[in-house]
Amino acid sequence: MAKYVAAIDQGTTSTRCMIFNHSGEPVAVHQLEHEQIYPQPGWVEHDPMEIWDRTVDVVREAMRKAGASADDIAAVGITNQRETTVVWDKNTGRPYYNAIVWQDTRTDRIVNRLAREGGGQDRFRAKVGLPLATYFSGPKVMWMLDNVDGLREAAERGDAIFGNIDTWVIWNLTGGPDGGKHVTDVTNASRTMLMNLETLDWDDEIVEIMGIPKSMLPDIRPSSEIYGHTTDDGPFSGVIRVSGDLGDQQAATVGQVCFDPGEAKNTYGTGCFMLLNTGEEVVPSEHGLLTTLCYKFGDEPAIYALEGSIAITGALVQWVRDNLQMIDDAREIENLAKQVEDNGGIYFVPAFSGLFAPYWRNDARGAIVGLTRYVNRGHLARAVLEATAYQTAEVLEAMENDSGVELKALKVDGGMVYNNLLMQFQADILDVPVIRPKVSETTALGAAYAAGYAVGFWESYDEMRNNWGMDKRWEPEMEDDRREHLYGQWKKAVTRTFDWIEDDGE
Repeated sequence: MAKYVAAIDQGTTSTRCMIFNHSGEPVAVHQLEHEQIYPQPGWVEHDPMEIWDRTVDVVREAMRKAGASADDIAAVGITNQRETTVVWDKNTGRPYYNAIVWQDTRTDRIVNRLAREGGGQDRFRAKVGLPLATYFSGPKVMWMLDNVDGLREAAERGDAIFGNIDTWVIWNLTGGPDGGKHVTDVTNASRTMLMNLETLDWDDEIVEIMGIPKSMLPDIRPSSEIYGHTTDDGPFSGVIRVSGDLGDQQAATVGQVCFDPGEAKNTYGTGCFMLLNTGEEVVPSEHGLLTTLCYKFGDEPAIYALEGSIAITGALVQWVRDNLQMIDDAREIENLAKQVEDNGGIYFVPAFSGLFAPYWRNDARGAIVGLTRYVNRGHLARAVLEATAYQTAEVLEAMENDSGVELKALKVDGGMVYNNLLMQFQADILDVPVIRPKVSETTALGAAYAAGYAVGFWESYDEMRNNWGMDKRWEPEMEDDRREHLYGQWKKAVTRTFDWIEDDGE
């Protein structure tokens, strides 16, 4: 009898496979990074073939570490960096172009043109819950069709197919050119700007406006359902049901068992993403948030969420490591920041790819505000960490305004939640407790839950809830006056980043 569920977590900087037991505990994990490709300022790409190769490697090594065979695995779930866009030849399995990553801003002219043609930035928001922004997949597909030689002709022939990374991985897992399943789930589809939130299907009008042949688009399925099976010669070396698919932030919400309306989580990774479960209700945002799918399990009703997306959080620490070479390892940032009492009066607004929620300003660019001769490396390190907390506070403020729900505590997960200085400052700036679960890698766990629920490995939501346990809790300690002063200075710093990129009218 199968003892485990596997999860493939394909993220922005790395791919990993985690294998979980029925208690939701990881029994094995293996992770590998992949290359970040920057062809021009504002452009970010990945090699889809490298990502698939890494996927194969991490699955095989995690299976080896677990001492598991295909017979031990009840199902496999996929979770992925959302909005990152791949177009490939369904006959050969070869991509026509590198994957265009969610952070990439090359589609700014396309987005501006779509806005100018009618309706402004909110042209499609009533249908798709999203503002026009470079973040989402639809404009990335438009760019490829217009700029990759022969691609539009291949798409019109039906040879070129599109997917976010979940679709790419599932297609390869289930056979690739030999019968691979071309599917996505509602959470990933809701990030393309092409899916209608009410019908949970591709919106014909928007697809036509964007000039994307409908034959390119994958079938939209629930987040928890059997899509197909792995192949004998695939990375699992056997036939396993592929039965879970969730965008990474929705997967983390499921992994944090935020199954009730009003429950929220924040994931601290390359970017930062807060999701609030709004139940079966589609809640439009009036404060710069996204209305998105939270999950859909089998034939059960779709569950929606409000989301605040922040582009650069953990990526800012990587930038300090790789570009400034101030540290050798991302974990060193905390000790460097502890060398000073405060930020020395500086604020680092990391608008490297514009600003996401709640501003949605493609024209913003990063800035360090308040520099004096007094400032040293420690102050800069502290400002880097504090930027994540301030951006989260702005998102929470918008979320409370949209939902009318006042958050009592924030569940957190992701790589940065082991930074105690950051988590304490987060509690202080939010003025609510911050809670870290025992299994902090909830993204992979959520994908495992979706896959396991589809095949009866977990039979109820309560079974999954019972697996959740608290590891650490931070209580707010900051005085109100201090909190208000710091947050006010942050808001002032943010305004300094606007209107940096001139609109050339194209």
